[in-house]
Amino acid sequence: MRIALYARTSTDDQHPEAQLEPLRRTAVARGGSSVREYVDIGVSGRRTSRPALDRLLADCRAKGVDVLVISALDRLGRRSAALAAVIEDLEEWGVQLVSLREGVDTSTPMGRAMAGMAGVFAQLEADLIRERTVAGLAAAVNRGKVLGRPRALTPTQVHEAEIMVRKGVRLRAVAKALGVGYSTVRRALAA
Repeated sequence: MRIALYARTSTDDQHPEAQLEPLRRTAVARGGSSVREYVDIGVSGRRTSRPALDRLLADCRAKGVDVLVISALDRLGRRSAALAAVIEDLEEWGVQLVSLREGVDTSTPMGRAMAGMAGVFAQLEADLIRERTVAGLAAAVNRGKVLGRPRALTPTQVHEAEIMVRKGVRLRAVAKALGVGYSTVRRALAA
């Protein structure tokens, strides 16, 4: 039996080993004669195209995989439509899907139904996270918090730069004195 393991982390500082260890145990328990690992690190589940996932799906399409084991359905995708499409493709290619968190095994009718429902809940979870994030940002703005990237130059530094330029100091020298790049000074003085 040819088993593929897929893991995905959303950020570069997360480690896929936490996902891979239980996947490897599952592959051994299922008697995998050939096990390949596909790992995307630092890639959002909202993206439908990911390097390792694309390779995995190409191998599945080419009939090189019998079973795909994942830690959770949201590793495959956060959008229910995209997740449903992947599950449908896997079924068409004859690839069984096993998701450990949800207890899904598409080799059974109940497993196929559960996979569909779990995809809907993955979408719901992603929507709720987005909704809470937007509400949190709005609350922060209402409390007076300034969002976004901090200004490169403080108002005091902009004033200092203006004084130096009036005295005839070149912009590159001003930038060096303030410890910022030339374009940062140029943009600050143009504003």
